[in-house]
Amino acid sequence: MGDDALERLNSAKYVYLRELSEPRDNSLRLVLEEAVPNHAGVRGLPNVELSSELQHILREAVPIEPVEGCAVFELYWKRHVAYLVTEECVGSCGSKECADESYTGRILRSYGKSHFLDHIARDTGGHFETVLHHKVICLNHLIDVAAYAPPDVRVLALQGSPHSQNQ
Repeated sequence: MGDDALERLNSAKYVYLRELSEPRDNSLRLVLEEAVPNHAGVRGLPNVELSSELQHILREAVPIEPVEGCAVFELYWKRHVAYLVTEECVGSCGSKECADESYTGRILRSYGKSHFLDHIARDTGGHFETVLHHKVICLNHLIDVAAYAPPDVRVLALQGSPHSQNQ
């Protein structure tokens, strides 16, 4: 893992999943785009008439979006066992349901004990190495990955730089 890139990823406020692909059989590539509360962004919902109550609730709301200086990250697993993509609203465990899990990291979590690892141990077999569990916490998805090694993490671009990629 690129330590500087991993540190930058885990210090990001928010990320969006922008791309998920399998470049080769059993490999996995994720592209994540960093986002921040954009206080200069458009407030409210354009072209929508809102009740006064909803206007009051949304008066301090700001969009969470990529701005200049935000990074685009690539996570690449050369070989994975399984992965699961879950819509973020239904995929989060409450503190009581997941109290028996343990992990480090914030955006890219590395689990020592998890329900996903239990599922992999119970429902797969023939592993020749220890299976690791990583979970990517995005605003739009949660991605659980079981693999034999951690991902390679790198920064592809910074928003606003001449080499930035629009994902």
